[in-house]
This record gives sequence, C-alpha cells and structure tokens, in this order.
Amino acid sequence: MKSTILDIEDGFTGEELFKGPVGLTYKDFLILPGFIDFNPSDVELESKITKNIILKKPFISSPMDTVTESSMAISLALQGGMGIVHYNNTIDEQVDHVRRVKRYENGFITDPIILSPEHTISDLDKIKEKHDFSGIPITEDGKFSSKLVGIVTNRDVDFEPNRNIKLGQVMTTELITGKQGISLKEANNILKNSKIGKLPIINSSGLLVALVSRSDLKKNKDFPDASKDQNKRLRVGAAVSTLPESKQRVEALYEAGVDVIVIDSAQGNSVYQLEMIRFIKANFKNLDVVGGNVVTKEQCKNLIEAGADGLRVGMGPGSICITQETMAVGRAQATAVYKTAQYARNFGIPIIADGGISNTGDISVALAIGAATVMMGSMFAGTNEAPGEYFYENGMRLKKYRGMASLEAMKAGGDKRYFSENQKIKVAQGVSGAVVDKGSVTNFVPYLAQGLRQSFQDMGYKNIPDLHKALYAGNLRFERRSESAQAQGSVHGLYSYSKPTMRVE
Repeated sequence: MKSTILDIEDGFTGEELFKGPVGLTYKDFLILPGFIDFNPSDVELESKITKNIILKKPFISSPMDTVTESSMAISLALQGGMGIVHYNNTIDEQVDHVRRVKRYENGFITDPIILSPEHTISDLDKIKEKHDFSGIPITEDGKFSSKLVGIVTNRDVDFEPNRNIKLGQVMTTELITGKQGISLKEANNILKNSKIGKLPIINSSGLLVALVSRSDLKKNKDFPDASKDQNKRLRVGAAVSTLPESKQRVEALYEAGVDVIVIDSAQGNSVYQLEMIRFIKANFKNLDVVGGNVVTKEQCKNLIEAGADGLRVGMGPGSICITQETMAVGRAQATAVYKTAQYARNFGIPIIADGGISNTGDISVALAIGAATVMMGSMFAGTNEAPGEYFYENGMRLKKYRGMASLEAMKAGGDKRYFSENQKIKVAQGVSGAVVDKGSVTNFVPYLAQGLRQSFQDMGYKNIPDLHKALYAGNLRFERRSESAQAQGSVHGLYSYSKPTMRVE
C-alpha cells in the first residue's frame, strides 16, 4: 500500500490573516501553539525601540501627564524598559525630569528631598506615602546647599503617636557623613561598614551637597537588565510636539542627555513632522527620533525617508482615546501594526505598538505580528510611579488617568499634538477617567515579563527576532475567532468568580 503524506499545517499565515478587507484588533484572532522544548526562563525579551537602541524588555510608557515623569522613567529603565517623559509642562520642567533619570544611576543623589527642623512628622508621612521612602536630611532652612543639622528615619518616628511634633525634636543629630569629593566606592564602603541607610555628603562648611542611599548599592545586583547608555546612565526618552517651540525644547533635552525624542502627533503624516524630523537629524548628533503616530505604509514611507529611527503605530485604539469615534479616521490596531511593521522592516526600522494593550496576551499578539516594543498608558497608570495622588471611590483606591486629547489635558497643553493649539473651539479626542491602584512598577513589570515568557513558550519561540522570522516565513500560524469563540476563550458559565488582579505586592 502506498503511503500518503497528510497536510498537517493548520491556520493562516500573517499575510493570509491580514489580506482581508476587514481591520482586525488583538482580540480577533489567536496564535496557534508551537513545539515546546525550553523553559520560560530561557526566553529573552530583548528588542529595539529604534534602529540604534536595544532594550532588555519591550515595555515603553506613554508620554502622558498621568503616566510618565522621572519616577516612572527611572523605574522602567531599571527594569529594562524605557519611559517617555510627557511635554505638558515647561521646557525646564521636562528637562528636570530627564536630568533626574540620567543622574540616578551614578549613585550620588544631587536633588534629594529635604525638610527643616520646623516641619512635622506628618510632613514626613506625606513624603513617605507619595515617594515610598524615608530617611530625609534636615537642613537649617529645609533647602539644598544649606547647613546639615540632622536626619530623620523611620526609627525616629515609627512609635511616635503625635504626628504634629516638629522634626527638630526627633531627628538624629549625631551623623555619619561623607566629605565632598569622596568617590562613590568610598561612600559605599562607609554605608556598608556603618550599616546606615543614607549617607549625607557635606562640604567643608557643613553644607549638604549630595546624598548616597544604601538602596543604590543593590541596583546593579537587583536590576541586571537596566537600560543604560554608553556612559552607564539610565536611558530615557522625551516627547515633543511639532510646534516651533519644540526646537528649543529638543536642544535643551539634548543637552540634558535624552536618548530618544518621540514626536508626539495624533496623525504623524504631516509636513510639520517631516520638518521636525529633518531638523533633529541635521542638528543633533547621535540623537534618535521616533516618528508617528502612523497606521499605513504610506505614512511610514514619508517618515522613514525624512530620517525617523523608529515608528510609533496606533490611531485611536487607546482605552481613553475616542479619535476613531469623533474623527472617523484611524485603523484597527492589529492590522495597523502588521502592515506598518511589514513595510518598515525593509529599512531596519522597528515598530512601537501604541495603544490597545490591556493584558499580557495583547502584548504577545502585538509582538507576534511585527511590533518590536509596546507602548502602554493605562497599564502603567495607577502604579505608584505614575504622577498624581491616589484617591478612593466606592471603596476602590484609584489614580486619575486622562487622554492627552481630553479637554482637561488640552487645557494643560495636550492640544499641541492635535494641530489645534490656536483654535478657540476644542474638539476632544480623549476622555478623563480613573484606574485602579496597581502597586509599584518594580513588581508589575516582572509580572508582565513572566507572562510574556510563558506566552512565548506556548508559541514555541525563545526571542522576538526568531518570532518575527517565523512570522514572515509563514511558520507562525494564526486563526480568526468568532464572537462566540472569544466569549468561550474567557471566563464563562460561572455563578460568580474573582478576576485575577494585575496588582502585585
């Protein structure tokens, strides 16, 4: 009997999946499983944000004023990702955030939070709640470069019931200090030998000039994947608009050491953005530029020809974005990512999938269809490191989260990305809302990374480059999902259940 070879290839290639006339989102299809011959710990998540900059993890925070300032950028960079600082602020304020990130890894804190003896324990409590640290230097007038008179730590105030007592009454005055000019290694040795948490650095007149923290000693050990430049400083990006004032903003950010400029436009295919890309590439050596937002190959072509080093993809898929609803312009996000990545790969330009990410599965899909990294807003909003204060509503601990095209954000400057800054009538393309407390990025990012590694194991690929090779070779297979299949693929048939939270303690 003559044997026959059966066709065992299931599903569709990426080309076949996205050739239809209907735009697809991340939830409209699944990736078919591959062969497992490795552990999740074997998966490497290294990928490019631009053609010149590689990150250890493909996570980027959105340049929104309720998502990314220096605290978020520092935490993400330590975890192997990158934060993009928003521009709903003055040039000096944005530059200050960038400088804080670039200074952070050198060990000497040159802008510590300082209080005076006249402040109270309740003032210290507020700082601890907002920044999640204590150990505050006390100077005569509560200002930097003033005479150091003490330090207050948890041990000084933990068991004091009266939180209105002045710090001058409880602070430690017998201090171990370092002298100005001391090396970081010498400062670290003092911390190790004395077993103190903070080492104030003073000059010959006793004025506070810097601070070294014991927690900084653990950075290289605890964060081996940290995103660093050639000078071992943490990497950070910053957003700018296409307005003329952004030329001054870029110059100031460049002097501060910014690694990437993201031109923040809702619709990036404009003469204004092309001019801004050319300006930056012509005037600032070794400064990478990410153009966008784009969703079509033609848009990609124009920005790549202008000199963009990376592209940001997405128009309307964000959880607080209503661009598609109000403007009737945009594209379904999965289709946008696949089509733009398919084109840009011919020029070595990586794609940032921006918007539509609500869980680790969405991240996996975005990477599987060609994205090199993902940019997230709502996923990082609500973390300790996101700007803003927590508040309670119906018993839930929340933080404010708003679209940069919401009326509230546009009043603060967000309209710079929508070519509407001089218009008297503002048309909102976003909303304001709130998101649930997710804890610290320090815990949240490892949670996302582990989920992504397990997804890669199920797909049968150990890294993002191999995943992309399989995509374009037709070896990675997909299957469309009906609405009933999507419902079946989620929780169903239960009287009640508790949904797993993404908040990690």
